[in-house]
Amino acid sequence: MNHETLQKVFRELALEAGAAIMEVYGQDDFAVEAKSDDSPVTQADLAADKIISAGLRKAFPDVALITEEQAATHEVQHDSFLIVDPLDGTKEFVKRRGDFTVNIAYVERGVPIRGVVYAPFRKRMFYTQADGSSVEEIGSAIGSQGQTQPIRVSSPDASALRIVASKSHRDQATDDYISQYNAGDLVAAGSSLKFCLVAAGEADFYPRLGRTMEWDTAAGHAVLLGAGGQVVRLDDLTPLAYGKPEYENPFFLAHAPGFDLKSQS
Repeated sequence: MNHETLQKVFRELALEAGAAIMEVYGQDDFAVEAKSDDSPVTQADLAADKIISAGLRKAFPDVALITEEQAATHEVQHDSFLIVDPLDGTKEFVKRRGDFTVNIAYVERGVPIRGVVYAPFRKRMFYTQADGSSVEEIGSAIGSQGQTQPIRVSSPDASALRIVASKSHRDQATDDYISQYNAGDLVAAGSSLKFCLVAAGEADFYPRLGRTMEWDTAAGHAVLLGAGGQVVRLDDLTPLAYGKPEYENPFFLAHAPGFDLKSQS
């Protein structure tokens, strides 16, 4: 895999998909349908998926592509593959809360090694560069390069951890788990932005005690790895791997290193 090409294609497709999403977001009204699992889908999800899928298949025709909106791609597991969530945080999108993202990642031997997370409403773009390090790009636009700045996880203060949790999926189990730590600040955020807040040093810890799929997490996971962070399973604290059956994740913890994690058996 040519990582220079990967970085360029991921960035461009994320921007194009983001523009399509914001076009729908700006409408006075848009249709919301329910998928087979009762999760919402809009024309923005489908438009972004069409842009990204076409671009990836053209640029990397020999690499397997897994995308949330194409169920047929979920049927076979792969060791290395491209994986896409064209609009993560559809509930945030529908409620017009802004915390939704475009997510594209490349998984190699079960590890998400490259990815881009773009929040078009927030105008924040995070991605891994060709060398694997992560940056945030300021002033991103189609056809022009914004200013990039390196991002790095913080050094956590275990006596006052900055914990980020989901806006739409917060529950009592999550609150009970968080209560085992000394929380100095608790931030609510949507979609894969939570990974990026940890990667950028704006939070220390993101616990997820709820159902997620690999396309929800791979891009943010890659960005966090490139910023010096880690993502581990909650049950045994081993690294979260990809290419699992049906691409479903166990509960996990995304974090900056430097404090004691508590597992859940």
